[in-house]
Amino acid sequence: MKVEGWSYMKSKVLVNWQILYGALGIFLLSFTSFVHSSVSNFDFVGGHPRLVFNASGVDETKSHLGAVPLFDASLEQTRKMVDAEMELGIDVPLPKDFSGGYSHERHKRNYIVAQKAGQLFLLLGDEKYAIYIRDMLLQYASIYNDLPLHPKERSYARGKLFWQCLNDSNWLLYMAQAYDAIYSWLPSEQTQTLNTNLFRPFADFISLENPQFFNRIHNHSAWGNAAVGMIGLVMSDEELVERALFGLQDDGIKINAKDNDGGFIKKPGQVTGFIANLEEPFSPDGYYTEGPYYQRYAMYPFLIFAVAMNNVLPDFEVLEYKDGVLFSAVHALLSLTDHNGEFFPLNDAQKGMSVQSASLVSAVNLAYYYGDRDPALLSVVEKQGAVMLNQAGMSAAIAIRDGQTAPYPRTSIHLTDGADGKQGGISVLRDDQAKLDLVFKYTAHGLSHGHYDKLGISVFHAGQEVLQDYGLVRFVNIEEKGGGNYLPENTTWAKQTIAHNTLVLNEKSHFAGDYAVGSQNHSDLYFTGGDASIQIVSAKETNAYEDTELHRTVAIVKKPDLLRPYIVDLYRVSSAKKNQYDLPFYYQGQMIDSSMNVRVPESLIALGKGSGYQHLYVEGSARSSSESESFTWLYGHRFYSLVQASEQDDQRLFVRLGASDPEFNLRRDPGMIWRKENAKSAVFASVLEAHGSYSPVLEMSKDAERNIDRLITLHNDQEFTALKIIYKNSIKPDVLVVANKAAGESKFHSLEIDGVNYRWQGPFLFQPIEG
Repeated sequence: MKVEGWSYMKSKVLVNWQILYGALGIFLLSFTSFVHSSVSNFDFVGGHPRLVFNASGVDETKSHLGAVPLFDASLEQTRKMVDAEMELGIDVPLPKDFSGGYSHERHKRNYIVAQKAGQLFLLLGDEKYAIYIRDMLLQYASIYNDLPLHPKERSYARGKLFWQCLNDSNWLLYMAQAYDAIYSWLPSEQTQTLNTNLFRPFADFISLENPQFFNRIHNHSAWGNAAVGMIGLVMSDEELVERALFGLQDDGIKINAKDNDGGFIKKPGQVTGFIANLEEPFSPDGYYTEGPYYQRYAMYPFLIFAVAMNNVLPDFEVLEYKDGVLFSAVHALLSLTDHNGEFFPLNDAQKGMSVQSASLVSAVNLAYYYGDRDPALLSVVEKQGAVMLNQAGMSAAIAIRDGQTAPYPRTSIHLTDGADGKQGGISVLRDDQAKLDLVFKYTAHGLSHGHYDKLGISVFHAGQEVLQDYGLVRFVNIEEKGGGNYLPENTTWAKQTIAHNTLVLNEKSHFAGDYAVGSQNHSDLYFTGGDASIQIVSAKETNAYEDTELHRTVAIVKKPDLLRPYIVDLYRVSSAKKNQYDLPFYYQGQMIDSSMNVRVPESLIALGKGSGYQHLYVEGSARSSSESESFTWLYGHRFYSLVQASEQDDQRLFVRLGASDPEFNLRRDPGMIWRKENAKSAVFASVLEAHGSYSPVLEMSKDAERNIDRLITLHNDQEFTALKIIYKNSIKPDVLVVANKAAGESKFHSLEIDGVNYRWQGPFLFQPIEG
């Protein structure tokens, strides 16, 4: 009996997967039961190799060898690397180290080299590569069943080869591909030995023996599901493939166990497995709720297993699932990069991760080949300078050789979050000519890797962080720093609200820093809009603090009279009681000038005692005495200025990270915190502009004076907030008005300010002030 395709099954049960999320518990249980009842036999297509690099792909690829420069260069680079490793011999050490230690890195190197050796065997036909893989696998088979759990006990799910099951899954996913490459070459008694003594026990360990790892919605489980499924496809093991797709049906896991940075939370009635991990974390736009850093990491198992399913069990239509969300995900990822191709560091994220990563090379190649052959993807491949050694990589390399490349568009985007696209989202406003990116985050929490930063922003100019998001506190694969794992300050600092460029009430993080509460809430997009002169987006958050609404509107303004565009940031808060409000701006570089009289303390003390405040030294403070204040700094040979609409006695705190950090785990980054005290409703309005330059060679500055003179709050109530932007050099001032309650495009508004009656249609008005 053939397995029904997803499109057929969806119509059978009369369910639209896009609205499934609201009834997830009851429906998914019944849906999974339906699928299981439909699956009595699996029709595995083809012999071996059969996964990502299948037999037809091998023939197709080999027919072009020697005639496609990019592919040939990638092949030669891989051959040199694998040959060098083979000369060193095979080492399968007893596991003992954290990330960065020898045993960890050796086992990691083994699976990477073995997978590449499999590709070389298929392409070049040299049996030395098959022998190398065989001998390595037999060594693993000889020790695996006698291995205890890894001696390092930090993980919620310890592996055998590695300190966590996640890395064991990495090993299995790669080794499945190496095994597939030589499966038909091996004598049957050796495949039987490897199946029985290595691969089936390995798959059972990851899944049956670690349900708290395997049965969850998280990038960890995506790796585990895909790894078990891949080896199931190699061995034609129906049980493993079904387990991978739909999870364990009776895992015995305690409901609502507390999450602890990679721990486990399971919702009542939650269905898991690969399909559930495709459904829940991805929005219809392809945004992955954990953020781009972990989306980049997870795209490899998602796409590799989906393509393997497409080749071996095509009736499941996994690549087509959720309207081909995996292809949308690749484009979403590419859109979440700066001008250097580095991913915006949202949630837990290591800065510097970019499209050059191996997982993105495979993701872009596979999206091009199995998707719509978008020529814009080829420009990314060109930048990466390498391709996969299979038919997908060859196809992209041929298209590049034949001049089919098109530029990848760097336009403003608005990506939804949540399985149904209704849990907030993220916007990136861009001016590509000025190389300016404004990132605005109003998403759901982001699972265990999420941060408490509703309505946070960051700004990038020419690939530089002008206003930064801290990212994660972890030195990945540096054993000397906590075994390369997350450090305590990731929780006490990086996840806390004060670590981000967003509003904090009474020195307490959003949702009081409670993961369970934060995970149940999300911000909401209020409106987007704009024209040639202004791009604007607005969002609200009503659950971060009790009886309090946070409302932030950000915009990029392009004015013909100015050399560069500038950013407007309007943050309005309204609460039922009086509070202390803190809005940080974590700038990069050296303070140059301030309109305020900054007082420097004789000694450094921490700003507070918890919620991240304990990590900030106060280096200076100032009280405002004007309706507009300014602050200028120098970074990367460029000047940047913040001009802010202020009120009497507003406070600015100049802070630096590093307090309560005895192990020096935190960067010593500067910041400026704008504080308003004893207020119910408040407006924090700022304009950020880049201007001028400084040459250390010529020792000369140019245009160090900002172009925006002042920013004034003209009006603020429940209905409207209005700003006046005053320029230098006799340029007419502008007014920006935001309708705080009615965001409809067809809604007409009227507001009188200083005797002038402003009338407009839509959620905002931006125009010059006459007279």
